[in-house]
Amino acid sequence: MAGILRKIRITLEMIKWEHSIFALPFALTAMLLAANGLPGWRTVGWIVVAMIAARSAAMAFNRWADADLDRENPRTRNRAIPAGLLSRQFVLGFTLVALAVVVAAAAELNRLALELTPVVLVVLLGYSYLKRLTQWSHLVLGLALGLAPSAAWIAVRGSLDPRILVLTGAVTLWVGGFDVLYACQDYEHDRVAGLHSLPQAMGLTAAFWAARGMHLAMMALLVWFGWLFGFGVAAWIGEGAVGLLLAYEHALVSPRDLRRLNAAFFTMNGVIAMVFLAFVAADVWIRR
Repeated sequence: MAGILRKIRITLEMIKWEHSIFALPFALTAMLLAANGLPGWRTVGWIVVAMIAARSAAMAFNRWADADLDRENPRTRNRAIPAGLLSRQFVLGFTLVALAVVVAAAAELNRLALELTPVVLVVLLGYSYLKRLTQWSHLVLGLALGLAPSAAWIAVRGSLDPRILVLTGAVTLWVGGFDVLYACQDYEHDRVAGLHSLPQAMGLTAAFWAARGMHLAMMALLVWFGWLFGFGVAAWIGEGAVGLLLAYEHALVSPRDLRRLNAAFFTMNGVIAMVFLAFVAADVWIRR
């Protein structure tokens, strides 16, 4: 039992489960808008369980699928599987358990959530192989997280409102943009390994401009989203704060200096997601 618990702890560290904070706040934002406040705690609980389990399954599967690639990359060869801390079989087993939790959570929410679960899982798991095929895999990763608000809306309403797809698009571009920046670290390795990414295809400078373009488009979608839902002052302040934080994130790194990429990628994106949730939640509370 002690050995299994140790492996689970290493797995959670490997998949950085705390980074569920990237997509979860956007899911909770959609939940609040769908319910015009807090739905029942049972619904809240199952949404949180589904989101954390879905991301855990996706990240564990990615580490399983990329184990051989990670072994050849100087940046990733110390990850748990290449380093021999975990076997691929254990990580695959963890993935299957997490997937079972996703399905169980969807079944507890409503029928449509359960019926659409296979579609979501294809996106979550399929992303891991797309870098072998296309330079646009960044947007598929973005979609994997971008589905979170639409899924949460369905979890509350049992139906899909087209307006929430605007937030899905915004999150897709947000994640896709910062994944382009993150991929700049592996520019040389990807060229040698024959993997595809925007930095590898376009060069670092052009990739930075592509990421900036995605984030500008994200902000345009957030403005549209706010208009569709009749945001009040608090939510618009939140959107302004998101824009400023994105600008600061881009100021931290450049094609010639990637040293602060982890601060831009992990810390700032978690802050952005939480700020958006906090201000929209305040707006929903004020307008009730």
